[in-house]
Amino acid sequence: MASFRWILQLHKDVPRAARFYSQGLDFNINVCTLRWAELQSGPLKLGLMQSNSDHVVQKGYSSLLSFTVKDINNTITKLMSLGAELDGPIKYEIHGKVAAVRCMDGHVLGLYEPA
Repeated sequence: MASFRWILQLHKDVPRAARFYSQGLDFNINVCTLRWAELQSGPLKLGLMQSNSDHVVQKGYSSLLSFTVKDINNTITKLMSLGAELDGPIKYEIHGKVAAVRCMDGHVLGLYEPA
């Protein structure tokens, strides 16, 4: 049986991406170099690897990371101050608020605030 190790994303600027997840979503940074970072939130590990490839900056869909947050408006404000873009409006569903943002390299983050 295989066990999950981490999610890996490619970024042009690994230290900036590590700061984005650390300051914007409170991930702990276990390791951070110019080419590699390992971040952790509870049991989830996120690996960030440096890539100069042009496909990293395209606005197409790549991985989608989904997070439950306490205050979606505050989280979006923090993430946007770190370079994220809101990808459509915040939606107010019966079960809570949902939104999507794109980090500086185009990866989509889903945000959910329970009702």
